Amino acid sequence: MKLLTRSGLGQRVLSRAQRKGVDLARLPFVPRALVLPLQRDGVDPVEQLRHTREADPVTRLTRMFGMNIWLVTGHQATRAVLADTSRYSNDIRHLVGRNASEPERDIGGLGFTDPPDHTRLRRILTPEFTMRRLERLKPRIQRIVDDQLDAVEAAGPVADLVPLFAFPIPFLVISELLGLPDDDRQRFQRLGHARFDVSRGGIGSLGAVSESRSFFIDVVRRQRAHPTDGLIGQIIEQHGDDIDDIELAGLADGVFTGGYETSASMLALGALVLLQDEGGLAALRDDDAVGPIVEELLRHLAVVQISFPRFAREDLVLFGHRVSAGDVVVCSLSGANRDAALGLGMEGFDVGRPPTAHVAFGHGLHRCIGAELARMELRAAFPALARRFPGLQLAVDPANLRFRELSIVYGVESLPVRLR
Repeated sequence: MKLLTRSGLGQRVLSRAQRKGVDLARLPFVPRALVLPLQRDGVDPVEQLRHTREADPVTRLTRMFGMNIWLVTGHQATRAVLADTSRYSNDIRHLVGRNASEPERDIGGLGFTDPPDHTRLRRILTPEFTMRRLERLKPRIQRIVDDQLDAVEAAGPVADLVPLFAFPIPFLVISELLGLPDDDRQRFQRLGHARFDVSRGGIGSLGAVSESRSFFIDVVRRQRAHPTDGLIGQIIEQHGDDIDDIELAGLADGVFTGGYETSASMLALGALVLLQDEGGLAALRDDDAVGPIVEELLRHLAVVQISFPRFAREDLVLFGHRVSAGDVVVCSLSGANRDAALGLGMEGFDVGRPPTAHVAFGHGLHRCIGAELARMELRAAFPALARRFPGLQLAVDPANLRFRELSIVYGVESLPVRLR
């Protein structure tokens, strides 16, 4: 284990949970003290989160398994924590039971990996997400968007944007990017939501992660023999045995995690916000306004509600609070994006707001590698929706919409709209 190598005390503290047999994957519930950053009122974080941030940008939520759990809600403090890889570790394996006969239980992936492994793996993946490589996807993304708008129109005069628009677009884009054959896609499609749902504790979320990882291990092993022209096949051909099946499955799983459910939630919730904002959809018909509007939606919604947990490598002081080696630090991305430090009126959506230094994609070494792909999808989909259906309206009372409860990636279950 490569945790807390700079601090023998930190190593002992972090290993304490393992000695006690703690396995988050077996927890059937989330302790009440930890749910605050996952609670919302419609699209907005609950008022308690704002009050917590205004009182102190760093708050101790509770103590579990011999570790303090800290919540960071301030923008400056969030960026400081997320940028600091010398004093914090992302490796969560000490809290997830491991079984040599079930390698898919090894969480791995970029989000839960520290340098030097993280550096090596990210270097393999980064070339696939350069703007030059992504540009080739633009025509295909536009065709996918247009096809889904055709499906919405065919379902009218009232249609549900969640299954017809929000989910198919990123699903088809990511499937093609990864190079998944058609017969894999149906199994792949159902793996998204469950991995972010923590209403059943670690049993639900980490169990879904394990199933997803098993799926990608199987895909990687088959593509070793018969590589496709997608990302998985390209990495196999370029790097061969320099990356093993578990590592490559973790990378593919991370691309799936960052590119499917999150973009789907942004498309659905973004459409809801635009429909409730007078002139929101109309503003998208100005090509120069599309980029800033997308950035404002990303900031305002912050559908990925919290960061990957960080584990303190050593005793430290975080904005006036003494954090002990082994303590857990979680950043509220939704809270940080509403911080008044970013400007005036951050609790509301402003269709004319210039882009801000939001942390919707995280920050620092672990910033979402697929951020530009997500932006491409949003910049294609929202203007196309506005042009195709200029009279689009909600077909239900917003008070009757159902949102996800206790999900790391926030979303709306259904979004019925009247097309004309």
